Amino acid sequence: QVQLVESGGGLVQPGGSLRLSCVASGFLFSRQTVGWYRHVPGKERELVATITSGWSTKYANAVKGRFTISREDAKNTVYLQMNSLIPEDTAVYTCWANNYGIDSWGKGTLVTVSS
Repeated sequence: QVQLVESGGGLVQPGGSLRLSCVASGFLFSRQTVGWYRHVPGKERELVATITSGWSTKYANAVKGRFTISREDAKNTVYLQMNSLIPEDTAVYTCWANNYGIDSWGKGTLVTVSS
């Protein structure tokens, strides 16, 4: 059974940084594409960033140059380093994995950017 557990969310001031972590289990992590989505109530879920098993990355235009996704296969963990945070980044950030065509999601971690 695939499990994705996020951590690292919290309250941060505009301009600040946070690093999210997601520990995965139940599948061969090193072979799969993983990533992060975010959701704000009343809006559609938005893809933030993905990283393939070969370390190819994609980012939403809204976060390019500010966010960095990385992975540590030995720890079955994917990270999202978020810098220069702005209030519009406030959302529930959810870890995602595609395991041979099947999507799985974590429960999410709340990031609030506010002064």
